[in-house]
Amino acid sequence: MPKMKTHSGAKKRFKVTGSGKLMRRKAGKNHLMEHKSGRVKRAGDGRVQVAPADVKQVKKLLGQ
Repeated sequence: MPKMKTHSGAKKRFKVTGSGKLMRRKAGKNHLMEHKSGRVKRAGDGRVQVAPADVKQVKKLLGQ
């Protein structure tokens, strides 16, 4: 069997921490920002952990 290829879209969207947690960006910060309040924009900063229900699928896409 050939090696499994990492899903190109997933490797751009998810990062694995040193302890093995899967992190993702928050949604809603790409466009249409001019009418959003500063509070909403700041709330979208940073990374959050992938939901437990999605971890298995994301790991499969990343080849883990």
